[in-house]
Amino acid sequence: MEAEDDAESVFYPAFCFKASPTHFAWVKMAASDVHRLKRPEGFGGQTIFFYQNHPIRFVCIAGVIVARNEITRRTILTLDDSSGTTLEVVILHADPNVSAKNESVQASESGVHADEPALDTSERPPGLQSNQTVHVSATDRTPLDISSLVPGTMVKLKGTLSIYRQTMQLQLERFVLVSDTNAEMQFVDERVRFLVDVLSVPWMLLEEEIEQLRLEAEQGDIKAIEERKRVARRNKRRMEREARDQRHIQKRYEKEEKIRAKEAFVCKEDGERVMQDIRQKREYSEI
Repeated sequence: MEAEDDAESVFYPAFCFKASPTHFAWVKMAASDVHRLKRPEGFGGQTIFFYQNHPIRFVCIAGVIVARNEITRRTILTLDDSSGTTLEVVILHADPNVSAKNESVQASESGVHADEPALDTSERPPGLQSNQTVHVSATDRTPLDISSLVPGTMVKLKGTLSIYRQTMQLQLERFVLVSDTNAEMQFVDERVRFLVDVLSVPWMLLEEEIEQLRLEAEQGDIKAIEERKRVARRNKRRMEREARDQRHIQKRYEKEEKIRAKEAFVCKEDGERVMQDIRQKREYSEI
């Protein structure tokens, strides 16, 4: 189903997005519909796209993996969902430098020497060897075991959207294998219903709703500013307290140093008197 012309849709400002039925949802879509997503002027540089005027960040798609390619720092899956086109799915590789640093920290905390293999494998999915590539989700870099994602596998994928060379791609966040055809047909039914009931109907807000959302956004901005001020005041008080404690510690140290110096001087004099008495007694004993 083709989306209506963007010119016929009203694109609301970002503070209205929280009222959208799609902005915070995993939107079930077909690959062909994903390629129809647009990003109008004024929203450049953001990880958000629009179907008509529906803001979409998170997409859920199901289909068969028809290809898997390993490239530098990425694994690319090609998904075919029988919608007339395919969709590229990008799975990121973990940064080896970050992984090595994490393993070093874990090893030092657990008492393992740097030249010994760390026993903790929290940076890798179960069953993955240290010399194998670690795949991670696009947003929070959670490790993903994608060994089951091979050509011929039916899978449901969730991810965020990006554009590479004018082509839409899905950045993988999580996935689940589709067990049978019934599960696939259920997904297709839910996808079509959402397309007909939600995506194909332009998103509309009343002026009163827009004004209310604007006020909430302004109040949120005010609260954020006040919170930043509170944090700044709290940090200032903490720094002043630390400086005051530091001065107190320094004065106490200087006072104790004077006492120690005085005691050392007294001990030195006592020692000299004792040594002098010993020498005198020795001289008397020799006479």
